[in-house]
Amino acid sequence: MSEFLLIHGSCHGAWCWHRVIPALAALGHSVRAIDLPGHGRDRTPASEVTLDAYAQAICGALSGPTIVVGHSMAGYPITAAAEADPGHIAALVYLCAYAPVSGMTLGDMRRAGPRQPLAPAIRVDKAGGTFSFDPAQTNALFYHDCDPQAQTLASLCLTPQPIAPQETPLTLTPRSQSLPRHYIRCTDDRAIPPEYQQAMAQSVPQAHRSTLPASHSPFFACPDLLAQRLHAIAQAPQAPQ
Repeated sequence: MSEFLLIHGSCHGAWCWHRVIPALAALGHSVRAIDLPGHGRDRTPASEVTLDAYAQAICGALSGPTIVVGHSMAGYPITAAAEADPGHIAALVYLCAYAPVSGMTLGDMRRAGPRQPLAPAIRVDKAGGTFSFDPAQTNALFYHDCDPQAQTLASLCLTPQPIAPQETPLTLTPRSQSLPRHYIRCTDDRAIPPEYQQAMAQSVPQAHRSTLPASHSPFFACPDLLAQRLHAIAQAPQAPQ
């Protein structure tokens, strides 16, 4: 079976994959999730967190051909990792994620979206170089279809998000773009508009686009269905596109 590496989005950590990991393992796969620098249990100061540091952390976790899954903002780090080390990546999977546009930052892409559902909830700490989300709004934005246990876990584990990686442009080359790439759109997402996800999904072949009837947090809302979708991706032809 396949090797999977699961990469979390803004303010999250490896903890958000705790339901998906056993579900994928039960299907015969080897699965890991890591904390990006400055997230989860990683104590890298926000001032030292960069997009390149994210990419290095991902590359450091690769030991062989691996399907790398990026949730939300992690679309940028997984693509940066593919630019740095495409030889260890079997495929990239964008899970309701920002699929980078060459020369644009993630912040540019978010601001270019058709709607800005996150804007009212963002709280910027200029001195710390981070932002966070208003706790009173996180359930409605990210977890509206998730059970109370998941919502409580998130409230305890969310951390401030370093801003610098999201304001760093990424230049795309065939090193990442020639790899097999897949996009999973979440149709009930209230954080990244589904119609924007549909537009970003155009960057991957049509046969590699799919949907989940879930919020921005399918790892909580439908972990078994997500695992089945990733299992199907692992079994799909992985010829370069």
